[in-house]
Amino acid sequence: MKRLLVWLSDLRVAIVLLLLIALASAVGTAIPQGDSPASYVEAYADTPWLGLLHGEQVLQLQLDHVYSSGWFLGLLAWLGLALILCSWRRQWPALQAARRWIDYQTPRQLSKLAIAETIACTDADAGLTQLSAVLQRQGWELKPGPNRLAARKGVMGRVGPLLVHTGMVLLMLGAVWGALAGNRLERFLAPDRTLDLLSPSGDSQLSITLQDFQIERDPAGRPEQFRSLLALSDSETPEEISVNHPLRHRGITIYQADWALAAIGVQIGRSPELQLPLQTYPELGDQVWGLVLPTRPDGSEPVFLSLESEQGPVSVYDSDGSALTQLRPGGPAEEVKGLPLRVASVLPASGLLLKRDPGVPLVYLGFAVLLLGGGLSLVATRQLWAVASDGQLHVGGLCNRNLAAFANELPLLMAGVQALDQHG
Repeated sequence: MKRLLVWLSDLRVAIVLLLLIALASAVGTAIPQGDSPASYVEAYADTPWLGLLHGEQVLQLQLDHVYSSGWFLGLLAWLGLALILCSWRRQWPALQAARRWIDYQTPRQLSKLAIAETIACTDADAGLTQLSAVLQRQGWELKPGPNRLAARKGVMGRVGPLLVHTGMVLLMLGAVWGALAGNRLERFLAPDRTLDLLSPSGDSQLSITLQDFQIERDPAGRPEQFRSLLALSDSETPEEISVNHPLRHRGITIYQADWALAAIGVQIGRSPELQLPLQTYPELGDQVWGLVLPTRPDGSEPVFLSLESEQGPVSVYDSDGSALTQLRPGGPAEEVKGLPLRVASVLPASGLLLKRDPGVPLVYLGFAVLLLGGGLSLVATRQLWAVASDGQLHVGGLCNRNLAAFANELPLLMAGVQALDQHG
């Protein structure tokens, strides 16, 4: 059992686990997550992913939901256990040892330390007192004894590694909690339409109404930014979201994720404006919407309307694929199949991504603890001992990091004490 604990807490095992988690995260980034199973089978039917995996194998290996898969959560749990065991076996004893005072009583003991200096003093006891005063002014913690002195500084640096491990464990707990208990919903919402969010019991939890949706485009017509004005059922003031500026409300984060075209308003002859839904046509392009529109009461002589932007133009094609005309939203009517056809408006839809992740507070706490621990880990823990004996002051010290700087500092301390002794 002891060998198993030693192996689990080995640094090399933790490094391998970190590399595996990083590799799994890269796979989760490369493969779209959360799509329907049929989409993976279709996407990788002719061209396997990396030339190795077909759609069925992607599904079997749970690569369609990497971050909530059993094997990924198992890696996180294993790494968390390794960090806890490492903290328990190494970091906690190191902190206890740093807090424990060690009493060196003879010059011989000090000579065996990493850094050791000896100076002659007219009055060794007075030199020890002067050294105590210098160290106290520089913020050292002192423990004096008869003819000797122990001092330490930067003990908080020993807390750093423990906090780093704690922060990482909190991060993983938050990630697992979010993966198991979180919810994700992606919807396209047209202006003046409402999305109702229901609680597990079926009660209405929140209603979101899209009051306005704007697409900002560059001079070439390419979309640069999307903005949605949302009215929430439990808020009197509408809230605006845009790309990279989500809204957080009652544990739910609402992102501006995408855009689409929802409907087109057309007039055929003297008819009132008809608002007809649009659908995507991926075979015609990445962002092409359209509909088939009959021009006769019996549904005959249809034409196909297609467009790529809410600004138009709307291209009109005959049933044989020949182009008939182009219409501008809000522009004049054009004759199509003997009837005046006018596009009155195009209704864009806002693509909203709603996430409920109960692990987010824990993740933020983990980041804060991790940053604090990383900062404290940079603090060097220094220990110093001094013994006054036979007209000499013997000083030795230890340091867990940047020993060279401490080795340069100690002679300066000793030189200051020697100068005071000569002046006295």
